[in-house]
Amino acid sequence: MFPELETERLVLREITKEDTDDVFACFSNPEAMRYYGQDPFERREQAEQLIGFFEGNFRDQRGIRWGIERKRSPGLIGTIGLNAWSPKHRRAEIGYEIHPDHWRKGYASEAAACVVGYGFEALRLARIGAVVFTENAASSGMLEKLGFRREGVLRNYIVQSGVSHDTYAYSVVSEGEGR
Repeated sequence: MFPELETERLVLREITKEDTDDVFACFSNPEAMRYYGQDPFERREQAEQLIGFFEGNFRDQRGIRWGIERKRSPGLIGTIGLNAWSPKHRRAEIGYEIHPDHWRKGYASEAAACVVGYGFEALRLARIGAVVFTENAASSGMLEKLGFRREGVLRNYIVQSGVSHDTYAYSVVSEGEGR
């Protein structure tokens, strides 16, 4: 059973084939993908494949990805999830993207705080990591406000559009786990 989460303004829900157009709108947007680590989608089929990938990750307990929807306003404005989930080692990495039409409204931080809480409480994670392009000051600032600590630089960690990029490694650990 896929867990649906709610915040004050958002519903985090399962992403389905009916969301293909919204997923494509976000993942084909060059601004939304600038710091994502992949090139923007060019075809709607890529969004369908990504939705299938998210479904498989959840089924196989490798990750969980929610669609971000504003309450009383149908349609996804982005996605957020826990990737590289290792139940054995009680860790995962958070990842997210929001369509630029919805930037600077606090939706990403609201969704991220909810997912971090879910990771620690429901999944019993000990650590949640994040990897952020060094140029992505907005994402770095948001993670730091949520209690993530910068651990270092991963040099040439992500290749996007044929160019290697350095990233910051961040993490937050659960209470009692060596904060």
